[in-house]
Amino acid sequence: MNRDQLMGHWHVLRGRVQEKWGKLTNADLDVIEGRYEQLVGRLEQAYGKTRQQVEKDVNHWLKSVEVDAA
Repeated sequence: MNRDQLMGHWHVLRGRVQEKWGKLTNADLDVIEGRYEQLVGRLEQAYGKTRQQVEKDVNHWLKSVEVDAA
């Protein structure tokens, strides 16, 4: 999966994002709405990491995620 597909599958990935990054609140997830830039920004704030570190983590996670087409 790539970052462009994130929004299209957000309804499925929302829970997985919260499992992976537990510091994100439901309010954060509502704001993110599957937008890559919002996800990165919220993770930067929540975890105090640099943008580069967060983007690396998110991109690695996206590559590992599979979503059923059904």
